[in-house]
Amino acid sequence: MSIDIANESGMEVDERELVRLARFVLDRMRVHPQAELSMVLVDEDTMAEHHLRWMDEPGPTDVLAFPMDELRPGRDGEEPPTGLLGDVVLCPQVAERQAKEAGHGAEDELHLLAVHGILHLLGYDHAEPEEHQEMFGLQARLLGEWQPQREGGR
Repeated sequence: MSIDIANESGMEVDERELVRLARFVLDRMRVHPQAELSMVLVDEDTMAEHHLRWMDEPGPTDVLAFPMDELRPGRDGEEPPTGLLGDVVLCPQVAERQAKEAGHGAEDELHLLAVHGILHLLGYDHAEPEEHQEMFGLQARLLGEWQPQREGGR
């Protein structure tokens, strides 16, 4: 599985941990082992530009997802397709503020946002109540499964 990460945010981030998390999520979601994912961490100004350009909304946001080949999670008994999953763009500065508001660490918030972005790349959405429940439930489950892996991998 090819996971590229570029930190252009100006903030120190544990990039290796983000790659480990992404690999964990993609494995759990049965994404083909040769699929490709790109993660980019950007500053608030860059995120605000992307947010306006692609979502027509002002100001920086926490995460944006840009799917490429519209890959979906693999199913039991089926070989998942290979291809480009897409790009997840994260803003550590926004994540840090949100983490303070939520009462947890900035790294935990970045992990949550990374999982959120990957799920969007895999076709999940939260516009409708049923979609919201499914996506956020899956996100919580993946993060819950990740925590013991994370602690065991250090």
